[in-house]
Amino acid sequence: MEEINLSPDLIRFVNEHEQDDVHSLALKSKKYPDIDMELAIRQISGRKIAKSKIPSWYSSDHIIYSKSLSMEQSSSEQTARYKAALCEGTSMADLTGGLGVDFSFLSTGFKEAVYVELQPELAAIARHNFEVLGLNNATVVNSNGTDYLTDMQPVSMIYIDPARRDDTGKKTVLISDCTPDILAIEDLLDEKADMVMIKLSPMLDISLAVRSMRNISDVHIISVNNEVKELLFIKRKTADKTLYHCINIAGNNTDSYTFSREGEETAIVNYASQPDKYLYEPNTSILKAGAYKSIAAEYSFRKLHPSSHLYTSDELRTDFQGRRFEIEHICSLSKQDIKEYLSKIGQANITTRNFPLSVQEIRKKTKLKEGGDIYIFATTLSDDRKVLIVCRKA
Repeated sequence: MEEINLSPDLIRFVNEHEQDDVHSLALKSKKYPDIDMELAIRQISGRKIAKSKIPSWYSSDHIIYSKSLSMEQSSSEQTARYKAALCEGTSMADLTGGLGVDFSFLSTGFKEAVYVELQPELAAIARHNFEVLGLNNATVVNSNGTDYLTDMQPVSMIYIDPARRDDTGKKTVLISDCTPDILAIEDLLDEKADMVMIKLSPMLDISLAVRSMRNISDVHIISVNNEVKELLFIKRKTADKTLYHCINIAGNNTDSYTFSREGEETAIVNYASQPDKYLYEPNTSILKAGAYKSIAAEYSFRKLHPSSHLYTSDELRTDFQGRRFEIEHICSLSKQDIKEYLSKIGQANITTRNFPLSVQEIRKKTKLKEGGDIYIFATTLSDDRKVLIVCRKA
């Protein structure tokens, strides 16, 4: 494929028009006859995304961006750096290269690193970008990842991020619906690498995935700003049990909570028919992983109900990985309680956990607007009472 050229004039144009609306700019292409407007707009659009998503790429004027779908599907720098900290060795192969964000960070821990990508354009862009980034250990291969896997020499680690869209562009969730199908090539993966790192959809059923694959030593549930972004499954030939790592990355801070399924099943939990002074809501990665009892045992909390996944204590635990609240009132949705406790509030942030009504239905009943510094959790206690817990952040 012909190499894409970022001329000094095009780079200058992109920098000058970086804040412009790309649709309006496209309509003015005749004003700039010496500029490859299609490429310029692609660069401007890419840099807009990279500024917050991949800041180290954004800092270079010479990085080339691909079409929007690849940018949208690429990892963020935060999650890529987290993955890179989990592995190192002599050699690695990324069988589903894509834009190459993950590869650019993962490869720094290896002496030799191979990036494999089926699309010629993405492979060409990656080759250019890896040179810009100074990745002298990188080799770019324009090939089908499964074909390359069949013939490749064994490596320290294989990284694979299967495509999670079908031929119509619809998102898929099951492992068997991804491309390539991990289950179909599992024998080869185990044969060709000491460690396999598999990135899968945050919508995936984690327990089903662990049961479907062999030798899963670790599962990393990675959240950024309390939103689950990635599920990472680590295969090791020597795995005898699976550890679950609940990760939340917020700015320069990374929270991590680790548990085992065996520990979750045997954890002893006390339940509360009446909440104590403080209320706790775990990070989304902990909830996604299903550490419902483990987290209660870890912090000596009482759980409000087996299905509510809210916790309480008399002593404030500031080290808790999630949101912490001080309880002010506990009431019901009766007309008397609404009048006595809620009518004077005006606005509140409402969350439902194991409650028969939706947030919208509660707002309709209480006339509460959204926002403010008061938080209401509509939930069920262990004696099956339906309550509203009114609190403020602790």
